[in-house]
Amino acid sequence: MPKSRGFSLHLGVNALDEKHYAGWKGELKSCENDAEDMAAVAKKVGLKPKVLLAKAATRAAVLGGLKEAGKQLKAGEVFVLTYSGLGTQVLDISGDEMGLMDEAWCLHDAMVIDDELQSEVSRFPKGSRVFLLIDSSPSGSVPRPFMPEPDPPPAGQRPRLVSPLQATKIYRQNERFYDGLQKAVKPVTSMGPQVVAIHACQRNQAAIDGKDNGVFTQHVLHLWNGGSFEGSYLRFYEQLVARMPSTQTPMLRTHGDVGALLDLPLLT
Repeated sequence: MPKSRGFSLHLGVNALDEKHYAGWKGELKSCENDAEDMAAVAKKVGLKPKVLLAKAATRAAVLGGLKEAGKQLKAGEVFVLTYSGLGTQVLDISGDEMGLMDEAWCLHDAMVIDDELQSEVSRFPKGSRVFLLIDSSPSGSVPRPFMPEPDPPPAGQRPRLVSPLQATKIYRQNERFYDGLQKAVKPVTSMGPQVVAIHACQRNQAAIDGKDNGVFTQHVLHLWNGGSFEGSYLRFYEQLVARMPSTQTPMLRTHGDVGALLDLPLLT
């Protein structure tokens, strides 16, 4: 695979600050391994990786990392963002979600909502490419009101998912904080880069944690094979779906003027 020019940011959170998360630590096993392993692949394909683990994976550090990448990235370059951790939702008060909920990632000190991530990425230069690999749930899109919870995972497996009850506790404890974040984010009117995102599962499924890697990241690593995968974005996604168990089917989403990007070689 030809070397790519660009940057990458890798986030892994195995435990949360219980003060912010309503007395809950949300402990997982393999998210930090995921981040380090994905950073190693990014380095092999010519990217400059940055890794944020555990207590270092804060809101300020992540949003700051995205701002920094947006300033350094040039047209024709690639930015890879990987996240391994718990996924959840907060009540949407800005009115931009048909499902009335905003998707969120659980960073160590507090959640970052999808509006904030989209706002930062939208400022990346036109002609740049962004590739997201998200090992959490809920992932693909926000469920509609009263949609059933994700199917329960097989016995003994830990989902990377905040339960609805715990999510409500966290939001209610920090309601003014998260409502304020949404009010402060300006609506995205255009997307500068071409964005391809692969999420760990469908919205009625749960991303599963593992001993060494998450199930999704494990299959991504095997397929990418140290950076030697030579197919297109679409072929990568199709082969990933074929490898994954039926209980966890990845979801592909795109943003911006993607054009023929899905048919181009990965990260070129």
